[in-house]
Amino acid sequence: MDPKISQNSKNFGARKTKFSVSFDVEGADVAWCPGCGDFPILKTLKTALAELEIDQNQLVLASGIGQAGKLPHYLKSNTYNSLHGRALPPATAIKSVNRKLTVIVTSGDGDMYGEGGNHFMHTIRRNPDITAIVHNNMVYGLTKGQASPTTQQEFKTPLQIEGVSLEPFNPLAIAIGLDASFVARTFAGDMNHMKEVFKKAITHKGFSLVDVFQPCVTYNKINTYKWFRDNVYNLDDSYDPHDRVEAFKKAIEFHKFPLGVLYINPNKNPYEDILTVYREDDSPLFKREVDMQRLEKLVDSKRKI
Repeated sequence: MDPKISQNSKNFGARKTKFSVSFDVEGADVAWCPGCGDFPILKTLKTALAELEIDQNQLVLASGIGQAGKLPHYLKSNTYNSLHGRALPPATAIKSVNRKLTVIVTSGDGDMYGEGGNHFMHTIRRNPDITAIVHNNMVYGLTKGQASPTTQQEFKTPLQIEGVSLEPFNPLAIAIGLDASFVARTFAGDMNHMKEVFKKAITHKGFSLVDVFQPCVTYNKINTYKWFRDNVYNLDDSYDPHDRVEAFKKAIEFHKFPLGVLYINPNKNPYEDILTVYREDDSPLFKREVDMQRLEKLVDSKRKI
């Protein structure tokens, strides 16, 4: 357990920022274990949103199932709690019908890369203007410590009693291989670094993946705060995130994991900007009047095909 991380789960992140907007949920009954890496993620996200002056009424947090999926309940915003691994499709739809919204998905390594792996890949292809923050603790924390897609080899669990034999899933390599428009990694034990990465991801135009190394203090006694500090390094200012080949090389490093923005492709159009419904009308879909005659004509025209 990291002494720098507050042990008071109910009060962690409740301090007001210097900005006028507070994203705190007063009296929230936080269900995470004391020392959990989710606490600094929650606090840092609140700070990043406040510094960016994001309008709470224009903010939507979508989540699936798992400890990471509880985060929207502890942050003042509009929320959408989806099924296990299914947060990305509704988040894409929400952004598509109202492009003025800031849409953030909060998910875990099992939720995003396991149950939601198919949606993960195809959301990268679509490139909606949403941010996916993945709490990667390399274990299933909600269901009592089974191996997740990112669990390291030889890690022993109550189910994998002889140790995990499979090579861990590499989300950054997959994302860069699919030409995601923004790919980054940070660490819950470095809140300043995490905040800057969050801000860059949220303001990026297109799909942003932020993989966060987030220690599970209860079910993962191997990949601890100290282990991560000993096995990561920060990319320096000389690194160019626009070089896809070099970004892929960084993504497959495993002796020490690089932290920072690994890859940016600023030339991809967001999914919602290429939808035909916005070619002649920029207004959000929910504000539009339904022209029933035009709709009936459209349906009839498709029946003749």
